[in-house]
Amino acid sequence: MKIGIMGGTFDPIHNGHLVIASAAYEQFDLDRVWFLPNGNPPHKALSDIGSSIDDRLRMVQLAITGHTGYKLETYEARRKSVSCSYETMEHFSKVYPGDEFYFIVGADSLFTIEKWVHPERLFPTCTILAAFRDEMDTREQMERQMHYLEEKYRAKSALLITPLMDISSSGLRERIKEGKSIRGLVPDKVEEYIKKECLYESQNQ
Repeated sequence: MKIGIMGGTFDPIHNGHLVIASAAYEQFDLDRVWFLPNGNPPHKALSDIGSSIDDRLRMVQLAITGHTGYKLETYEARRKSVSCSYETMEHFSKVYPGDEFYFIVGADSLFTIEKWVHPERLFPTCTILAAFRDEMDTREQMERQMHYLEEKYRAKSALLITPLMDISSSGLRERIKEGKSIRGLVPDKVEEYIKKECLYESQNQ
């Protein structure tokens, strides 16, 4: 199978994440997209994450319910140690040797991926799909970076064309803290869950 890996803290998951996943699913004819919440990310302190891993897992599950091509993958979420992408992808490649993996990243990550832990071990495990956003870098700059990574690491990569959506998890958390609506920015079931559990409200910060 052709499997897309959509990683992140998903704090909370929002419609921008789903748009990127849908674009990857359609443009690269994927069989599945695995949503991979990170329980202990290497780039972010746990104290900076606004909700528990159980809440984030539940929100992802609510967001993707009904889409047969999407799956909640809890491998990183259930690890107690810090999860690095190269370790996760080496694990998946070993457990699912017959599958082809596509690792979905934002445009900015294409230019910082060399700063990740052991990028040279990540590249052989997957094709990098870099979401192309008009407000970031031009197509030409991204294609030059992709060529550079191919020359240096034999990395396989491709542009993922996505609509421009100005949504961020941090912005959503701030809106909730300020008592503003997030309707239309997250799936309805996720909005209902956030309200029910009083997530991200000022007293919980």
